[in-house]
Amino acid sequence: MYNYMTANPSVFVNDVNEGIERVKKSKGKYAFLLESPTNEYVNSREPCDTMKVGPNLNSKAFGIATAKNSPLSEQMNLAVLMLMEEGVLPKLKIKWWKDKGVCGNEGKDSSGKRELSLSNVAGVFYILVGGLAIAVVIASLEFLCSKTRLLETVKRTNYMKATETVTTLLSASMTERENGDLDSRTLGASNHTDRQETSFNYSTEPPCIGFEQFTRSQTEL
Repeated sequence: MYNYMTANPSVFVNDVNEGIERVKKSKGKYAFLLESPTNEYVNSREPCDTMKVGPNLNSKAFGIATAKNSPLSEQMNLAVLMLMEEGVLPKLKIKWWKDKGVCGNEGKDSSGKRELSLSNVAGVFYILVGGLAIAVVIASLEFLCSKTRLLETVKRTNYMKATETVTTLLSASMTERENGDLDSRTLGASNHTDRQETSFNYSTEPPCIGFEQFTRSQTEL
């Protein structure tokens, strides 16, 4: 901005009043830079056709100049500090800048801000309602998908448990059958051995008859 102003000297004015008058006559095509107190004061006076644009560029306090080594310097500094501490300076600004102003809210609202109505913020509510609807739909789909996966998991788990149970029962049945066959074979083998031992006992040789007994029987005959 500084380079543009130095390249176009026609934008400069000789004093504050000339700059304010140029702003009023330019119909919005010229902006004048000045300190905020003067800007706010002019905006609150008729014909109320000026306004402040944007925030302040910086903040600096006004000073009262005195001669070097003047005895009034310290006294004036103390007086200004006392007025600031007691709140006199802010009260004077309100009295002459706001209370004495004739432009009403337009002059006081130097930044050009306007009140918001429901139509200005309706888009925010539309976006909010749309976002809530989308969130509900997504949550419902996620719930259904989770429920479906849960049911599939339960079915798969039940099927696996049933398969394991059937396998266990079949294994137990086969084991019992094998144990039963083995017991029958063992029992048959033991019965066969007993029969062989019994037949072997019946087939023992008769008792031998001594020679003396045989001779005695011959003599008696």
